[in-house]
Amino acid sequence: MKEYFVYILRCHDDSYYTGVTNDYRQRFSEHSHGLDPDSYTHNRRPLQLVYVATFREITDAIAWEKKVKGWSRKKKEALIAREYERLPSLSVRHTPFKKKEA
Repeated sequence: MKEYFVYILRCHDDSYYTGVTNDYRQRFSEHSHGLDPDSYTHNRRPLQLVYVATFREITDAIAWEKKVKGWSRKKKEALIAREYERLPSLSVRHTPFKKKEA
């Protein structure tokens, strides 16, 4: 059975990189060795693998990756810390939305 993974790396500059792959160990090695000089992580090494989620379907993995990429730093950190109960409260919009009057 094929497996797919969504992973998060913590970069040396304390930023996060989220990706999807079918072999997260190999992909982490590629990031760590800086094989692609144009990649986000190349000049942000050393890296730390801080999160991995496993999926059976590539479409599910891609959907999760896109979702996590759109999250705030605080929400990603709650996910990494496995503080799942905090995720809903970190989704709440803190800036009131104002409708434009016609």
